[in-house]
Amino acid sequence: MEVIPGIHQLRLPIPGSSLGVINAYLVRGEDGYLLVDTGWDAKDSFASLQQQLAELGVQLTDIKTILVTHIHPDHYGLAGRIKRLSGAEIVIHQMETSFIESRYHNWEGLIAQVAAWLRINGMPEQDLDRIARASLNLLDYVHLVYPDRTLSGGEIIEVGGFRFEVIWTPGHASGHICLYEPHKRVLLSGDHVLPGITPIVTLHLQNIGNPLADYVTALKAVSRLDVDIVLPAHEQIFYDLPKRVDEILCHHDVRMEHMLQAIGDTPRTAYEIARSIPWRAAVHDWNDLLDWEKKATIFETLAHLELMNGMKRIEKICRRGVVYYGPSSRSL
Repeated sequence: MEVIPGIHQLRLPIPGSSLGVINAYLVRGEDGYLLVDTGWDAKDSFASLQQQLAELGVQLTDIKTILVTHIHPDHYGLAGRIKRLSGAEIVIHQMETSFIESRYHNWEGLIAQVAAWLRINGMPEQDLDRIARASLNLLDYVHLVYPDRTLSGGEIIEVGGFRFEVIWTPGHASGHICLYEPHKRVLLSGDHVLPGITPIVTLHLQNIGNPLADYVTALKAVSRLDVDIVLPAHEQIFYDLPKRVDEILCHHDVRMEHMLQAIGDTPRTAYEIARSIPWRAAVHDWNDLLDWEKKATIFETLAHLELMNGMKRIEKICRRGVVYYGPSSRSL
């Protein structure tokens, strides 16, 4: 589907995922095409990509550049296979590049580190290894490849009649990037801003610091851009960017209030807090969550707790190697 002149949306299936599909974008240039994101390295995904390209009269060898907004499997997974068949240049933010090796090659070391991270944040010993290994099946959907060129934000990518500004938008991933075309007032938002679901922002070993604070800053920055149309990586195209940003900010405010209520007057671990707040409307009990969801909710809880700690709304306390979050002395 041509969403604006010169840009086609390719809807690629994500087998077994509740997301259903990822939206990749094919940008027409004079000497070839730019592909933004790739889908999973799965049979159905690759077949769908080939079919949609053929319907446009495009061959894989016509793709000259693959820009990966971040290295989550649904965005990065097929990049290696496409490069092998097309010779295309792969472009990724420099911060994402540093995580490729540990996430997709030497992942056993990362699993041990994740288990240790979960331990200090309160997870019971008997659950550590199982939860740390949750979602390892995603490795099957990634064709490992390293970038030919890295970005830091602020670069201009010219293709056809487009001059895209690379905008570094950390939060959902440390090296997440968006593409903004100011003259055509279009934003390719990746997972940074989605029209219906809220992008997950987590604090973990490959997204350290204060990722939710970074996300909020980046979210407010893109809301100030002159944008008529947003092309997201999931769900449908949308148009009112400032309104959607306000909705996402409100969502995180509500989430933090839930966590403050869970803390009450007693310091609790991220594990205890995550267990006691609502996550999905269809799931009312923590034990009904899948293992990968439990891991994700703990990491998402940590991102909110770190933001509130930075705002002095709560305090972080370490006792015998375990981290607790309690009410701020200012509120007592």
